[in-house]
Amino acid sequence: MAQTLEQPVVKEIFIECRPETLFPFLTDPDKMARWMGNRVLLEPKVGGRFRVDFNGKDIVVGKYLEVVPFEKVAMTWGWVGSDIFPPGTSTVQFQLFEKDNGTLLVVTHSDVPAAKQSTHGRGWDYYTGRLRTVLLGQDPGADSFAGPAIQDEGEHA
Repeated sequence: MAQTLEQPVVKEIFIECRPETLFPFLTDPDKMARWMGNRVLLEPKVGGRFRVDFNGKDIVVGKYLEVVPFEKVAMTWGWVGSDIFPPGTSTVQFQLFEKDNGTLLVVTHSDVPAAKQSTHGRGWDYYTGRLRTVLLGQDPGADSFAGPAIQDEGEHA
C-alpha cells in the first residue's frame, strides 16, 4: 500500500459565477473537456464511471461516490497503469459554496500517495485556474498536462 500524508491536497478558488453555472463543468463531459483532459467519459450518478484521458497515455479513472446538484461531486481517482497510484486509491471531492455573487470551489483530494502530493497540488492549481478561465468566458489554451509545468520525472501519474 502506498504511503500517504495525513493531510489531503486541498485547493480553494473563488469563481465569479453561480454554483448552477459551475456544476455542469463537473458533470458534463463536453464542458469538462474544455478545462481538463482531452477525451472525457462521465456518468455522474453514484456508481457511475469517471474517465479523463489527458493525452493518450495519462488516463485517470474512477467511480462517482456522491453527486448533489449545485453542491458537491465526489469520486474515486487513480491512474491507469500506475503501480503507486492505481484506480480507486484516492478520492476527489468538489464542493461548491455560494458566496459574494459567485462560488467558492473547494477541491479536496484525499489519500494521495506521498510521492505524488506535490505533483497533484500543482495539478489542482493548474486545473482550477483553467476552470475559472473557462467560466469567465475565456479560452485557457491547450492543456499542457504532459508538459514540465506539473509533471514529475519518471512515472507521469
